[in-house]
Amino acid sequence: MKINKIINNNVISVMQNNQESVVMGKGIGFQKQEGDIVEESKIDKVFDLNNQEISERFKTLLIEVPIEVVQAVEKIIEVAKVEYHKDLSDTIYVALTDHINFAIERQQEGMTIKNGLLWEIKKFYPTEYEIGIRALDWIDESAEVKLPVDEAAFIAIHLLNAEHNNLADYNQVTEMVRNILSLVKYHFRIDFDEESLTYFRFVTHLKFLAQRIYAKNSLNTSEMELYEIVKEKYKEAFKCVKKIESFLMKKYQYEMTHDEALYLTIHIQRLISRNESVDN
Repeated sequence: MKINKIINNNVISVMQNNQESVVMGKGIGFQKQEGDIVEESKIDKVFDLNNQEISERFKTLLIEVPIEVVQAVEKIIEVAKVEYHKDLSDTIYVALTDHINFAIERQQEGMTIKNGLLWEIKKFYPTEYEIGIRALDWIDESAEVKLPVDEAAFIAIHLLNAEHNNLADYNQVTEMVRNILSLVKYHFRIDFDEESLTYFRFVTHLKFLAQRIYAKNSLNTSEMELYEIVKEKYKEAFKCVKKIESFLMKKYQYEMTHDEALYLTIHIQRLISRNESVDN
């Protein structure tokens, strides 16, 4: 087995039977070159992702995520599949890795976000919530960071979103996401870099929003102080969110909460900031 591409010191990709696999292990890519033989004794995990687009995003994400986080995420997914018989799409590797890495960074900076759906997730999706609770221990063991119980519910939401029997009809969710993306695109008169990780994060957030709307589960954590700060700091992004609010009310009779507007504003700001940095 030869190295196809070196992603970082701990992650490489290889080609086997015309299928690219992502290989992870401490120091497996250190001082190596493309074409070198893989040291099999250093292999901790092989990721065989069937979707090429997801595989590329996962490799991009692995450049910035510590190996300890990836190891914790892999254990969560493996247990969900093997012990709980969850049929998960490959998107879970990118979405959950990105979320947990960001959650750890927030925790280390003393920033915690309450999960407004904690009670609902715990009550209506006990299996996914149980996996989330167990995941907090695995994250602590691997990354040495204790995340709050709210994160167990966030992890459960990611698992639910990745299940092939999604909470809402796929076509309905896709239509809503597409309409919101069009609103953002025409408000800022920009074209999205659909290959970027920022765009993928935004679309994932919109899918969660769509799932909540169809499940009639609004997000409300009373982050009013932060809402007012973001509203003033990111005024143009907030104007765009107000358009989205009107659209959701008119088409779906759904009234967006302050918390949903808050997080949507932050995501839109990240998206347009990336576009501006690329243009410059």
